Amino acid sequence: MTQGNMPLRAKVATQVSRTAAALSRAAGRGDGSVIGGWIGLKIDPDLLEHLAAGRAIALVSGTNGKTTTTRLTAAALGVLGPVATNSFGANMPTGHTSALAKAGDTPYAVLEVDEHYLPQVIEETRPRVIALLNLSRDQLDRAKEVAMMAQLWRTTLAKHPEVAIVGNADDPMIVWAAGNSPTVSWFSAGQRWQDDSWVCPECGSTIERQDGQWWCTGCPLRRPAPQWVVEDDGVLDPSGAWHLIRLQLPGRVNLGNAATALAVAAAFGIRPLQAVPTLSSVASVAGRYAQVDRDGRNIRLLLAKNPASWLEAFDMADNAPTLLSINARDPDGLDTSWLFDVDFAPLRGRQVLITGDRAYDLAVRLDVNDVPFRHVQTFGEAIASVPPGRLEVIANYTAFQDIRAELDRVN
Repeated sequence: MTQGNMPLRAKVATQVSRTAAALSRAAGRGDGSVIGGWIGLKIDPDLLEHLAAGRAIALVSGTNGKTTTTRLTAAALGVLGPVATNSFGANMPTGHTSALAKAGDTPYAVLEVDEHYLPQVIEETRPRVIALLNLSRDQLDRAKEVAMMAQLWRTTLAKHPEVAIVGNADDPMIVWAAGNSPTVSWFSAGQRWQDDSWVCPECGSTIERQDGQWWCTGCPLRRPAPQWVVEDDGVLDPSGAWHLIRLQLPGRVNLGNAATALAVAAAFGIRPLQAVPTLSSVASVAGRYAQVDRDGRNIRLLLAKNPASWLEAFDMADNAPTLLSINARDPDGLDTSWLFDVDFAPLRGRQVLITGDRAYDLAVRLDVNDVPFRHVQTFGEAIASVPPGRLEVIANYTAFQDIRAELDRVN
């Protein structure tokens, strides 16, 4: 269905959605990726379903890496033609609606989906492919317990055997969630954060790990053989061919995101040799990994919102002065006790600054970890406190957006 062939109510809702989003951007109130969809769905509650009809759609979900993997996958699918995507990370149905309304009649779409909303979005968009990245602990006052989320996904995916799955072979929760799906392509990039998958979601027995493999000690659940594997600076495809991956994004975790994007692209008939060159076009993602020069400092922004993503951020960050910023507003989750699940020891030996609404919570955690720090009140004070050169900034969601605003909403 093209937008021109939609019911009149849906056409009106689409136009109003676009207009509201454009006005929001013009007023400097944000990128319009939520308000446009919210208003459109108020006019036509079925608008997302209407906008998705007739498109070949890939969904990307998981606790970490959704936004970056979505951007890389959209770049890869661009080989086939225009691709609609919610590139700013608005990953609930309002954001999906706004993205598809803005995109017009593009034949393809890649949508990042909040893990809680995946069942609903599958029903409304009827995707061709779903990429499942990982499941780990997240906002303690909002998110489901990890095994509960895996069960929700498993139940949902069992109802949609027609959907192809691209899944993380290294995460037992993902393997179990996708266990009833007939078409699964597995990727492997290693699993650094393992604290949420030591107990089998099938039988409750212990999961053992050795030499990159994992298996349940009480039932047949075990790591499947992956078809896409990160190896050195590249990715092995199902044929055994190795492809050098040149990314502008830091860290081994982004090689894993690139492998996922290649696997999703392959499900659309795109060969790795076609898709690989497109991945290098992604330099930053809604401010993530962006680098800005300010007052002689090269400032790099890294988003970290839960224990697993903080572990990856420490791996990406250079050994340079580092600003940590923590808020606890509604989008972040109000409970900051998760800070005690993060090992901040990798920051020892460098200049560490802290700021944000909950800087004192962070101060206690760093003190327990024997990491010296200095509290600064403003971002400007942080810049003035470090010598010329690199300043790494690691922040959770709203703290990241505050700093991004200080840097003129760098993308």
